[in-house]
Amino acid sequence: MSGAGLLDGLRVVEVAHLGAGALTTTLADLGADVIKVEPLDGDYGRLMTWPLVDGTSLLFLHVNRGKRSVRLDLTNDEGAQLFRRLVSRCDVLVEGMRPGALDRRGLSSASLRGDHPELVTISMSGFGATGPYRDIPTHGVAFDAWAGIVSPQKDDDGSWFIPEHVSIGMNAGPLYGAIGVLAAVLRARATGRGCHLEIAQSDSAVAFDWLRNESWRAYDHPCGEVTGNPSDGHEWREPGTAGLRDGVRYQIYESSDGHVLLMASERKFWRNFCLAVGRPDLFERWPGAEYADHARGEHELKAELVALLRTRTTAEWVAFAAEADTAMAPVNSHRSLPADPQFLARMPWLSAEEHGAELVPSPLKVVGEETPTPGRAPGPGQHTEEVLGELLGLEPDQIRELRRGDVIR
Repeated sequence: MSGAGLLDGLRVVEVAHLGAGALTTTLADLGADVIKVEPLDGDYGRLMTWPLVDGTSLLFLHVNRGKRSVRLDLTNDEGAQLFRRLVSRCDVLVEGMRPGALDRRGLSSASLRGDHPELVTISMSGFGATGPYRDIPTHGVAFDAWAGIVSPQKDDDGSWFIPEHVSIGMNAGPLYGAIGVLAAVLRARATGRGCHLEIAQSDSAVAFDWLRNESWRAYDHPCGEVTGNPSDGHEWREPGTAGLRDGVRYQIYESSDGHVLLMASERKFWRNFCLAVGRPDLFERWPGAEYADHARGEHELKAELVALLRTRTTAEWVAFAAEADTAMAPVNSHRSLPADPQFLARMPWLSAEEHGAELVPSPLKVVGEETPTPGRAPGPGQHTEEVLGELLGLEPDQIRELRRGDVIR
C-alpha cells in the first residue's frame, strides 16, 4: 500500500473464502490494514474460478489485493486463543463462511465482544443466518438465480444453460457489508459499543435489483392505482428498463462502426439533437412530452433515426452529444471498453507487474489527494511472523514453537 488512505488506522481481521473476501477489498483499497486469517492449507479460492494467472485465480488476486495473510489453525485450542488475541487488537472481524463457522470453534461474536466491547463483527454468507436455505452451500450464480436476475436460456439442443451475466449478489453483498461495517465502527468509536452485523449475498442481490422487484410489486395493484409512464400510455406496465424495449428516442442504434445509445427522452435534449443534426423537422413533427417520452412505437421516426445514426462513428456521435448538449453514450463491449477515452481517463488498470494481473481499480477518488495503491494479494501465510510479532509481541522462538506444533504455517 502506497501512502495513507482514508481508513488508515482501521484494522480488520478477515476469515473468508472465495468471493466473500470482497467485503474487505474496498476497505483495503481505502487504506485499512486487513489481516486475512487462512487455514494451514490456505484459502482454496486461489484455485477456484478462471482465468488462472500463473496458477492463481484472477478472483483471488482481485479480492485479496492489499491484504496481509496469516495461516492459523482455528481447530486447535492454541490457535483459537491466538486468534482471540489477534481479534482483540482489531476494530472489525469479518466472517465470510457458512453460518456459525466461528461459533462452532468457540469464537462467537458475543464471546469475542466480551473481551473487546468495541469490536464490530459481521457475518456474510450465501443465504444468510436464518431461513430455510440457511445451510445450503452456494456459489455466486446462486444468489442471482434465486433473486430472479439470471434468466435460464436454451441451447440449440434444447438444453438449459447459465447465460453470461453480471454477478450482482457476489458484488453487492460485500459493498452493503462494507457500508454497514463503517457505520458500526463510527458508532463504536463514539459510544464504546460494538455490534454484530449479518448479511446474505442473496438478499443483497434482491436489494440491488430493487427497481425491478418494486416495479413488479407495484404493478400487482390495479391500473387505476398504479399506472405506467404517461408518455408511453398509462396502460404500458413494464418493470424497470423493460419499458424501453419499444422506445425510439431512448434506444440503442447502429453507428457506422458500432453502436450508440440515444437517450433524448427529455424534450430539451430531443430538441437539441434535432437542431444540431440539421433536422428540425423531426422535432416539429414529433415534439413529444416534456419529460420521459420515449416515442414508444413511432416506427416512422425510428426509421429516420436508424438511417441518421448510421452516418457517423460512435466516437463522432459522443463528441456531437457533448457539443449539442444532448444525451448519448457509446455502447461498449468488454473488448472496446479499455480503449474508451473515458475509461482511460478515470480507470487506469492496476498493473500486472505489481498485482499479478491487470485489475480494475477502486472507483472512489479523493479530490486533491493521491489515491493509495493496494499491494498484491498475499501468498498463503506470507505475513504470519510479521503480524504475530507486530500485534501480539511474539518473539521469534515463540513463533518457531508454534510452527513446530502446527498451530501456524
